[in-house]
Amino acid sequence: MDQQCIKAFVTSIRNVFQTMMQLEVRVGAPTLKDTAQAPNDVSGIIGMSGDIVGTVVISFPEATASRVASILAGTDMPASHPDFPDAIGEIVNMVTGGAKALFGGRKASISCPSVVRGAGHVVASPKDTPCISIPCSTDCGDFVIEVAIRVPNTAAQTAPATGAAA
Repeated sequence: MDQQCIKAFVTSIRNVFQTMMQLEVRVGAPTLKDTAQAPNDVSGIIGMSGDIVGTVVISFPEATASRVASILAGTDMPASHPDFPDAIGEIVNMVTGGAKALFGGRKASISCPSVVRGAGHVVASPKDTPCISIPCSTDCGDFVIEVAIRVPNTAAQTAPATGAAA
């Protein structure tokens, strides 16, 4: 995995949380994730395609997710609120969009975000793509951003077909 892409996500998460929620994000040491189980109760998930492909997950304990969503929305936002998933989805959307802008000329599209809730839920990433887990901490609580992205092998995609019937 390209270290510059990981740095882009660290920069973006700090920028989004500072700009949109006035929260400082303290970032821990990234590690290689070896399980598909989400580390927390609430996960915002977004896909990437193009020059960079894969998934990005921001996983929060429910209490942290509620606090962060409440600050973003400017109103109390418990997990039961009908707009709670939209707030969490918007956070992962802004962070991924901000990182994408820092990819140095690589073009990537991002999907609409999804939100999954529940203890022990699973978020699988492609088998051929390592997942880097980056622990983060704010005054609202801890959370994790998981980045499972790669640069696809374009040579295999653009090579002419051989053995075609004439």
